[in-house]
Amino acid sequence: MANFSYQVFVEVVNQGTFVQAASALNVTPSAVSHSVSQLERDLGFPLFIRNRTGVELTVDGKAVLPIVQAILNTEDQLYQVADSIKGSNSGRVRIGAFSSVSTNWLPAIIRRFRAQYPQVDVAVIQGGFNEIVEQVRLGTIDIGFSSLPVTDQLIVEPLISDPIYCVTPKDFEPQNGKTMTDADVSKRRFILQAVDYDRDTKRTLDRYQVSANSISYSIDDQSILSMVESGLGLGILPELALQKLVGDVNVLPFTETFSRTLCLVLNPTTEKSPSVARMRTVIHEYLAERYQAHFLLNQ
Repeated sequence: MANFSYQVFVEVVNQGTFVQAASALNVTPSAVSHSVSQLERDLGFPLFIRNRTGVELTVDGKAVLPIVQAILNTEDQLYQVADSIKGSNSGRVRIGAFSSVSTNWLPAIIRRFRAQYPQVDVAVIQGGFNEIVEQVRLGTIDIGFSSLPVTDQLIVEPLISDPIYCVTPKDFEPQNGKTMTDADVSKRRFILQAVDYDRDTKRTLDRYQVSANSISYSIDDQSILSMVESGLGLGILPELALQKLVGDVNVLPFTETFSRTLCLVLNPTTEKSPSVARMRTVIHEYLAERYQAHFLLNQ
């Protein structure tokens, strides 16, 4: 069994306060405080800065967090392997995904996985691309869905190329009747999520010289469609995000082809877990069936 103080340390990071960590671990706040203080004495430096609202990691605390998380993950793998040898196939998988993957892929993937491995717990954490990659790096997420490029030293598997389209009000007519040209985009206001304005969406807007002051933001993809439908601006959304959205709008390609490459991201330590390996296989099988020749791992 790993040092209990490692579990306490990680839980305090996750919860943000000693009191909430104590509640999650079902121990007293004084026990949490004592455990953290003992670990700080053992390591020889402080891990947290205490303040009135809770705690935050010191620079040294940030440095040791991935190592402590890796120790806990490795122990979890040990027990999963032991359970697999005994035939129980228990364990857990923590999946990080952005909204369109959570909506369009994960229900079918998790349903298929649970049919094969009912004893394995599956947790889903939703976040943005960069947040998911960081959590995979730290080991707090086992499998993450993100978008290329991923610069961290992680295992990265390209999955699909997801086309990006322009969404317009229903009465909007592009000049050539088929695609969004420079003239169609010029001086238009665009509505998008703030988290999207750092990757492929920005590349598309930059190509058409859309300035930052011509952009307003919405809270989610469905809200973008509703605002576009009301004539408040144009939207830019990838094909996967559009699949379950509802709105009386046009979905038009640009004169140039734009897309994002969705990928699977794994930590080299946690990918060795039997449960993670099984989930990875199920994800591959599901996407290979759904996208066939367009599934990038088949190419």
